[in-house]
Amino acid sequence: MLALVAVLVPTSVAAESALEEASLAETIRRVGPAVVKIYGVGGFRGLETYQSGLLISPEGHVLTVWSYVLDTDLIHVTLDDGRRMQAKLLGADPRLEVAVLKIDETGLPCFDLSRAVEAESGTRVLAFSNLFGVAIGDEPASVQHGVVSVKTNLDARRGVYETPYDGPVYVLDAVTNNPGAAGGVLVTWRGELLGLLGKELRNARNNTSLNYAIPIRQLRESVEAIAAGKFVARDDAETTRKPSRPLTLSMLGIVLVPDVLERTPPYVDQVRTGEPAAAAGLRPDDLVVLAGGRLVPSQKALRAELEYVDYEDPVRLTVLREGQLVELVLQASVEDKQDSP
Repeated sequence: MLALVAVLVPTSVAAESALEEASLAETIRRVGPAVVKIYGVGGFRGLETYQSGLLISPEGHVLTVWSYVLDTDLIHVTLDDGRRMQAKLLGADPRLEVAVLKIDETGLPCFDLSRAVEAESGTRVLAFSNLFGVAIGDEPASVQHGVVSVKTNLDARRGVYETPYDGPVYVLDAVTNNPGAAGGVLVTWRGELLGLLGKELRNARNNTSLNYAIPIRQLRESVEAIAAGKFVARDDAETTRKPSRPLTLSMLGIVLVPDVLERTPPYVDQVRTGEPAAAAGLRPDDLVVLAGGRLVPSQKALRAELEYVDYEDPVRLTVLREGQLVELVLQASVEDKQDSP
């Protein structure tokens, strides 16, 4: 009997391993076509110009991370079959650092966000992304396997990682924190949707990387809000009436950094003493990300958004400060402000 067991166990293990490999290959075959490569710009410091994304509708909606790569009007998405298409940034939620793009195509393979599942510690997972930008055409996305080490909150790591997101994440036993991986997708070995691979984060104390993904269930409401028109930049075609005397940065006492690029981010260079911005708590080096709930990815967009605010009305600005989002309400002084840019 003992001899019989010694023969059967290896055979059983081998059969189980073969089944797992077949199942894994099927998952990769099904998931891969819904992962895309995204190309934009490299920011001020000449960083990588690419990241990853996942299709979330047959009509070409793409979920990805909100990053400097998207700071351009020339965003391109390359599909699994090699087709390269121009994409439009529909909107972004700076609280979660996620963005939604749109390409003009139909009938695309995609993930259904409503069918996302949760994972526990020890769950075996697969991470799909354009890691290091190795796929530039119809090459498949890179696939890494690992396990969920723990599900925890990033707010427990305040001051260690610079990110405005403080919700739950899956910490992964897989090296996903590398250029190009951000915006990729995390799935179970059966292909069930779990999360979005996060942006590169490094521990400020020991310079180690955090390999993590944000659960899709944390993002779904935000994605739906973007589709409904929240956290979006104003469309040039909108015909909303402007006030006869709009609000300006000068009225608020805000001086931005020199506007040297087509989409120079609206970083604050100076806050004039005694002006409304100073009274509200605005600081130099703050990055304005929302004005009145509208996404303002550039100085041009911020100035354009203020044109829809009457000079007597308050305006709510959301700024990114040392990795944290801060909301401020500013109101110009009526008596002595001049309508200057």
